[in-house]
Amino acid sequence: QVQLVESGGGLVQAGGSLRLSCAASGRTSSGNTMGWFRQAPGKEREFVAGITWSAGITYYADSVKGRFTISKDNAKNTVYLQMNSLKPEDTAVYYCAARRVGTARQRYEYDYWGQGTQVTVSS
Repeated sequence: QVQLVESGGGLVQAGGSLRLSCAASGRTSSGNTMGWFRQAPGKEREFVAGITWSAGITYYADSVKGRFTISKDNAKNTVYLQMNSLKPEDTAVYYCAARRVGTARQRYEYDYWGQGTQVTVSS
């Protein structure tokens, strides 16, 4: 089992920044891929960004490319999502997720999930 705990959500004005953290524990592996997803009220959970633990390969949804940056700290077993130039449409609950190996963008491809952290962007 892998446990994931997100933090860093909050309320921010449009154009502002937030940094989310995801601390991983348990049976983590250098082969894991970590992802960030988000779910707005009444909408499906959607992929935001992903990173591979070993090579640090990153990939993003088009809607956040150029504004969000995913990174990792191997020593702390923590993944971050730096969110800049935030827009009201970025408002959602943000979830951290992990899968055993390989990049993926679909919700069903991830095996472990955190509890989520709320991000609210006011206009």
